[in-house]
Amino acid sequence: MSGVHDWDLVARAQAGDMRAFTGLVRQYQTPVMQFCLRMVGSAQDAEDIAQETFVRVFRHLHRLKPQAKFTTLLFGIARNLSLNHLRDSKRRGRGVTDSMESHPQLGGRAQSPDRAAELHEIASLIERGIERLSPEHREVLVLRELNGMDYESIARIVKCRKGTVKSRLARAREQLRQHLLELGGGHL
Repeated sequence: MSGVHDWDLVARAQAGDMRAFTGLVRQYQTPVMQFCLRMVGSAQDAEDIAQETFVRVFRHLHRLKPQAKFTTLLFGIARNLSLNHLRDSKRRGRGVTDSMESHPQLGGRAQSPDRAAELHEIASLIERGIERLSPEHREVLVLRELNGMDYESIARIVKCRKGTVKSRLARAREQLRQHLLELGGGHL
């Protein structure tokens, strides 16, 4: 399935080829899950939100049209569900149930136990710094730096201008830098 354009897979899924839809899920389940985890901070909630993202895509499959990148649509849904979850959790007075730092990072092999410990410490500090960002700053940082999206796609997902994305991203990077210093990451 690799190398096939996302919208081609959508068209095949719309025609009844469920393997094509499964291919989309396989391709994007990890990035969507990581985005949701960084947005809500709870692995269980992130998993539920990621699953609901794909359920909604499937439910509305017949209405999807290639007007933008598929990832813009997909992460837009994940973003809205994540923000709704954060809003509802705040309203119910429920905090984050488990820290992101307790979840192993995907990929990346360490050469030695010392290096592995150092990388774990750095990843933990970064995750804790990301947790401290506001949702609007966290989402642009995660979409740009961790999901590699371009400014235009991010602007569509978060429903703002490209210039606003750039300024939020600059502010998010600065806030993350400050949080890392506060958390003792001056050596990074």
